Amino acid sequence: MAAASSDAFRYAHAHRAEIAWMSQNTNHLVPPGIVARAIDRALEERVYEEYPYAPGDPELRALVLKDLGFPQDAGFFLAAGGTEALYALTRALLAPGDDVLGSDPSYLIIHRFVELSGATTRMPDIYAPPFRLTPEIVEANLTPQTRMILLIDPLNPLGSGYPREAVRAIAEIARDRKLLLLHDVTYRDFADAPTSAAEFHPEGTLTVWSVSKNCGLAGLRLGGLVARPELVRQVARYNTNDLGVNVLAQRAAIALLETKAQWIDGVRAQTRANQDRIREAARGWPGVELPVYPSQANMFVLDVSRTGIAPEALQNELLYRHGVFLRSGAYLSPAHGGRFVRASFSNVPADIDRLLTAFPLALEALRPKLPAS
Repeated sequence: MAAASSDAFRYAHAHRAEIAWMSQNTNHLVPPGIVARAIDRALEERVYEEYPYAPGDPELRALVLKDLGFPQDAGFFLAAGGTEALYALTRALLAPGDDVLGSDPSYLIIHRFVELSGATTRMPDIYAPPFRLTPEIVEANLTPQTRMILLIDPLNPLGSGYPREAVRAIAEIARDRKLLLLHDVTYRDFADAPTSAAEFHPEGTLTVWSVSKNCGLAGLRLGGLVARPELVRQVARYNTNDLGVNVLAQRAAIALLETKAQWIDGVRAQTRANQDRIREAARGWPGVELPVYPSQANMFVLDVSRTGIAPEALQNELLYRHGVFLRSGAYLSPAHGGRFVRASFSNVPADIDRLLTAFPLALEALRPKLPAS
């Protein structure tokens, strides 16, 4: 494939049918017929002609709360994706002069929202074992201005998961210091044993959820927030969807959450099998390392720093010449983004086949050549 544009995403979307999409942690394993039938039924009913019920479909609310293990009277905020919920809660609950404890690497979009509120994100380096925040790191980085701790579990981009005792310890620090705890659980369904931080700090935990990854509905943009009602009321002041969130997305999410028990184990098993195949192949790629294995999410990073190849060059070589879309780490880590590419793998096996064929070819094409003697 020849590069049609310097914008990788524009190129990938324009050639969607030819691309193995492994760049955005999207889930391509959920049975599509469930979604198709739900949306077809909604179209036949012409539900798109009216605005949705603004707080969200009551059935959707009940299913989400049950799925996350919250009581049915928990505070609930529906948004056009988990990212919109993150924007609303940071704008609502942070102020100039506040500190938020994050990390590097991290999902840096949240850090940008923190900055828009006038607050500052502290970013301790976690690119070393255990590749996640620890209670000791949290304690060492709290300041008198700390207002919130950001706990992404499992962690994008590394795939690190938090053991139950680590979640408990961090939640108890937040509770004892009277801090807010932002618990982003977008990838919880890929983890072996996810833990809810709200179990240990119910008063101050804000649990952000999404159906983009577990249910494979990234393009329909649906997610939200669960927290105690008073916090949700504060966040709702920044709601940009006062006329409701996309009704087709809600119908699709209801259908998938109702049937989740029938397909989620298969999604998880295939995802784990895929990462095992990538890890086994990577053992034969000189200079390539997997900092986190096994991943508790549907992605991990491939550290290529010892190859001498820039991650962005590798991303482009794979995309434009082989039709395999991985993501350079630059947007996920100021300190270490020049070391790795991120690969997501909740994909059909054929996509993994393409990656395993293309990756060594791309390395060979880009690897610095020794000068002739």
